[in-house]
Amino acid sequence: MPDTLFAKKTLADLQAQAEESEHSLKRTLSAWNLVALGIGAIIGAGLFSLTGLAAANYAGPAVTLSFVLAAVGCGFAGLCYSEFSTMIPVAGSAYTYAYATLGEFIAWIIGWDLVLEYAVGAATVSISWSAYVVSFLHGFNINLPPELVASPWQPVQLPNGELVHGIVNLPAVFIVVVISWLLITGIQESARVNSIIVVIKVAVVIAFIGAGIAYIQPVHYQPFIPVNTGEFGHFGYSGILRAAGIIFFAYIGFDAVSTAAQEAKNPQRDMPIGIIGSLIICTILYVGFALVMTGLVPYAELGNAAPVATAVDRTPYTGFNAAIKIAIICGYSSVILVMLLGQSRVFFSMSRDGLLPGIFSRIHPKYRTPYLTNAIFAAGVGLFAALAPIQLVGEMTSIGTLLAFVIVCIGVLVMRKTHPDTPRPFRTPLVPFVPIMGILSCGLLMFGLGLSNWIRLFGWLALGMIVYFFYSRHHSRVRGHAG
Repeated sequence: MPDTLFAKKTLADLQAQAEESEHSLKRTLSAWNLVALGIGAIIGAGLFSLTGLAAANYAGPAVTLSFVLAAVGCGFAGLCYSEFSTMIPVAGSAYTYAYATLGEFIAWIIGWDLVLEYAVGAATVSISWSAYVVSFLHGFNINLPPELVASPWQPVQLPNGELVHGIVNLPAVFIVVVISWLLITGIQESARVNSIIVVIKVAVVIAFIGAGIAYIQPVHYQPFIPVNTGEFGHFGYSGILRAAGIIFFAYIGFDAVSTAAQEAKNPQRDMPIGIIGSLIICTILYVGFALVMTGLVPYAELGNAAPVATAVDRTPYTGFNAAIKIAIICGYSSVILVMLLGQSRVFFSMSRDGLLPGIFSRIHPKYRTPYLTNAIFAAGVGLFAALAPIQLVGEMTSIGTLLAFVIVCIGVLVMRKTHPDTPRPFRTPLVPFVPIMGILSCGLLMFGLGLSNWIRLFGWLALGMIVYFFYSRHHSRVRGHAG
């Protein structure tokens, strides 16, 4: 490949970009806002939906161990993200970091890959949001038409037990459009709404653990690690690995925090707090939540889009059931908000670099947000959520997330070699051990996701290569093609 494919942004370029952004995106986010953004993204579909799917199909009660395994890989990557977020406080997350360390071509790959992480992730959560809305309304004898609450490939169980297939998931489309409108109106307003929802959501998770622990049936933990079926990834130790790769989607919240670096009041101090703080808090909650869920219900019964509703229904707290479902619905809304926020900021950076059309970096004259990007993704993510089954989109998101983490860990190693004297307000400890362990652990989780997900990943990246070679490389600002 020509050397020009690996043209890099200098740190001076990135500093100039940050200064330029003072006149575009507003710096209004505090450390608490960043922690709340992370928790808002982390506690969501990975906990409330994919936990059940991973337990039912891959790990059984040992899905708890899967969360620990995923957290280890996530912790290594989080420490690497923290170093970059203080060195390069610019919107764009792993994309911007890759541009400064590994060059434009790798940056394009990771930026394109982040579509899987954020846009597809938002679709995953909106599907779960729809499922919980349906479950909540059913508790009041309000039954939405099954054809309008699920994709054509997703069966829906009627109250009489009959399974029918949907046509389009309209509630999922509705929530994507509403959240996109909220993001268009302003980041500070969005963060305020998110912070309120996060408090409710964490309270509900703690309440679920506290109320459910008294009704755990120890028999549901036997066997804790179900015997492998003879197929890799279906129970046994390989099932724990496969489940860890799938629920890794649950940990992408701290990555979304890094995309808001340009809108943080004091990114050098606040970004590590937001990234590491949200990760630690959520890992503790995840382990407790998974233990209670699999203790309340036989793991085989959790393979649906609303497993928490299934578990809560096993407790005698009838009023509490409805309250938990309301809180989960609100909580999912905050996850979608953070995912769509992250996606719009990545495309904002790519557009300003000339790798995508200028429409993606156009700022609203009043709200100072990339409003056209939000509108475009409202349509695209809404369409995907309307028609795609949740397990497919959840696994696609996980493999995209893991690839982003691997590249960030590599980037830290490269920057320590190429720019050893650059100020680092936060330094990743134990380099090269931590980055190398991040690469190995995330790579192991990618391996555990299986061949079908690798094929989808390479197919998506191949499409990205077409866009890059026919458009992006001819409009790159680093190459001097765009002003």
